[in-house]
Amino acid sequence: MKREKMHENQGVTPLQNEYTRAAEIEDARKKRHKVVLYRRLAVFGLVVLLTSIWLGSTIYAQSQTIAGKEQLQQEKLAELEEVQKQQAKLEEQIRLLNDDDYLSKLARKDYFLSDEGEIIFTLPNDAEKPQEDGEEKE
Repeated sequence: MKREKMHENQGVTPLQNEYTRAAEIEDARKKRHKVVLYRRLAVFGLVVLLTSIWLGSTIYAQSQTIAGKEQLQQEKLAELEEVQKQQAKLEEQIRLLNDDDYLSKLARKDYFLSDEGEIIFTLPNDAEKPQEDGEEKE
């Protein structure tokens, strides 16, 4: 068809023989093949693009989930550390409460109990001392 138009512009009549018809058919087949190839490539590209978007969103969502769980893990580890410290303090307190000397000292201090022949003197509260110190500093 291009040849006919080109020939019409030049005023030349195209040859209508077997070779020219075969060449025109071959050109038309190549054009159709190119169109089909471009369509296939476009569909393949679209599939690749959609798959990439899906994979990217999945990876992003998983990374967000992992980040949240890592933060939760850090919080739980800090909480565990606090509980372990508290447990150590309680174990120390249990050890002290099993000591007779500590118990007698605690009973004397809190309940004003005494051994035979001991006299207990009570002193003014320690709460008043910081106030006096604060007044002197001003």
